[in-house]
Amino acid sequence: MPDDAAFTPVDNLARVRARIAAAASAGSRDPGSVTLVAVSKTHGADRVAALIGAGQRVFGENRVQEAEAKFPALKAMHADLELHLIGPLQTNKVRDAVGLFDVIESVDRPKLAAELAKEMARQNRRPACFVQVNTGEEPQKAGVLPAEADAFIRTCIDTHGLPVVGVMCIPPQDEEPALHFALLRKIAERNGLARVSMGMSADYETAIRFGATHVRVGTALFGDRSKG
Repeated sequence: MPDDAAFTPVDNLARVRARIAAAASAGSRDPGSVTLVAVSKTHGADRVAALIGAGQRVFGENRVQEAEAKFPALKAMHADLELHLIGPLQTNKVRDAVGLFDVIESVDRPKLAAELAKEMARQNRRPACFVQVNTGEEPQKAGVLPAEADAFIRTCIDTHGLPVVGVMCIPPQDEEPALHFALLRKIAERNGLARVSMGMSADYETAIRFGATHVRVGTALFGDRSKG
């Protein structure tokens, strides 16, 4: 949302929270049922700390290595921080991801599910998991195909024992997001999953209308990444 770029991240946080509350109320939902995941990728720890000071406690990062540079110290100072991995996870980063993140939103393939299960057992740490669904069936994008989502979710839970709590999607940029949000919500409902992570800076209000429990907002909080 371009107009937010003129404000500080703390200003923007108040604006985004107000919009979340309005969108939830318009859909006869409790605003407290929507979790704002502040996407802090490419932004330094000082900018994250400013939002922490304003009461934000849930953050999302795309890359394990970048999160390792910022969040251990922040989490040591703020025990109630919740860190989500929202980008693709390579199997060689599973150990680090399980050790650092509280939620992994990008579980998308059997090999990754198996590695996560092994590492959670090794560390005796069980970050909540979301299955990422490639609702647009885009070949360049991560995520399980919609037709395969139900079976994959069951494999994650029944075979690997992963703590799967929800589903996540990133709709194609050139398509109406509402169609993808509706599809993801249906997948969540028929698999008995309570959490639905969908909606970013440009469309989080629409996502809330379609049942999002988590919205991942970066630009509308921090401004353009190039301005860092």
